Amino acid sequence: MNTFARLTATALLATAGTAVAAPAPTWVASWQASPQPVWGADFLFPTLIPAHLEAQTFRQTARLSLGGRQLRVRLSNTYGEQPLRIGAASVAAGAGQQPLALSFEGSAETVIAPGTERLSDPLALATTDLQAVQVSVYLAGRTPLRSFHWEGRQTAAVATGDQTLAPTLATSSTTTARLFVSGIDVQGAAGARSVVVIGDSITDGATASLDRDQRWTDHLAARLAPQGVAVVNAGISGGRLLRDGMGEAALSRFQRDVLDQPGVASVIVLLGTNDIAWPGTAFARSEPAPTLAELQVGYRALVDRAHARGVRIVGATLPPFAGALPGTPLDDYYQPDKDALRRQLNAWLRQDSPFDAVIDLDAALRDPADPARMAPAFDSGDHLHPGDAGNRAMADAVDLQALLPGQVPVTTP
Repeated sequence: MNTFARLTATALLATAGTAVAAPAPTWVASWQASPQPVWGADFLFPTLIPAHLEAQTFRQTARLSLGGRQLRVRLSNTYGEQPLRIGAASVAAGAGQQPLALSFEGSAETVIAPGTERLSDPLALATTDLQAVQVSVYLAGRTPLRSFHWEGRQTAAVATGDQTLAPTLATSSTTTARLFVSGIDVQGAAGARSVVVIGDSITDGATASLDRDQRWTDHLAARLAPQGVAVVNAGISGGRLLRDGMGEAALSRFQRDVLDQPGVASVIVLLGTNDIAWPGTAFARSEPAPTLAELQVGYRALVDRAHARGVRIVGATLPPFAGALPGTPLDDYYQPDKDALRRQLNAWLRQDSPFDAVIDLDAALRDPADPARMAPAFDSGDHLHPGDAGNRAMADAVDLQALLPGQVPVTTP
């Protein structure tokens, strides 16, 4: 039964007898795109976005994990250096559908101060589990782009003028990066809750099929939605645990991207590969490699902060990456000493870590004949990121009872 159906059933039961009060619905995070600072032209990868927008509409698609009777949209100016002036914004129930205008304290326009975000007023748009919605934002004045989410794995469009209420855009250009929208919350049934997955490019879905919702978090969302549990993706490509990478270090963004998410009950941490592999590469040529002890301290800090908020926290072992990124400027990403540290870290995660539970993604993805490598059936081809089949295998490896003990039925993938 999807979320909207559950809400309807609850309402019918409440009206059947005056002595029965309907449980109050709750707001829960249903989708997320963690903000990153826009980097300069000298960085290894292009930004995929223009330097600014002016008198243009940006439209992007977001697949909700859990549906509800209303939704609200979070707009971000996290790394902006000047106020972000939004001329209009809207949400459509799907591609080609008539958009509905968003408001902010009753106004179609809003100004977001640098370093902050703004939550829209609730919009009476009923949605179902795993429904894709389209969010459009119009910028009237010249707006430098300083905050974005680089790896959207979804085609977004830029159009001239205010087309926020147009069912179909007269598109002038496209990108796979995301802008402005950092989260979507839904008003779910009583007891609805969310799982946040914080990670790097593997969680961000770097090589998942474009426009097909094939990240491992998408597959996990399909498993959990029938239980009234949302899954939100806090992955950032190039993300790291201890140091800033292509986004802030997890230690810095954990509050914003995990603990501040409405309805969060549990978090999965899949981080450390870039901490281990970046030093000595074009990303961080002179940076020293982290020690096992330093990584352990970082993990413990996340655990302590989650537990202080009453949030369950689950770790994940690091998948193998031998032979990663061949024929690229990062073909030195893998080295035997880096793999030795990865194996040490995984052994500690399995045997002695402070996490409430551990998901063994290394075991799920590795090649039995060569455990330093990803199994060919799960490999995207770059020997670092799983393909669609690998992403599904990762989601299937999650023990839902370990993730939310006693809160979901015991099922097999």
